Amino acid sequence: MALALAALGFVCVVEGLVLALAPSLYEDILRWLITQPLETRRLIGFLALTAGGFCLWAAAWLTG
Repeated sequence: MALALAALGFVCVVEGLVLALAPSLYEDILRWLITQPLETRRLIGFLALTAGGFCLWAAAWLTG
């Protein structure tokens, strides 16, 4: 549970940094994402989910 909470906190920090330091880049990425077909957006989401799950698994494995 501590690992999940740490991961959620890390995501919040990264999202906050992006919005605080580069809000126009964030808007550009969202505009680009809207132009993509639904299946492409689903694939991007699935890849992000898989990468995040792998990172959490690796962190848990490395910490023993």
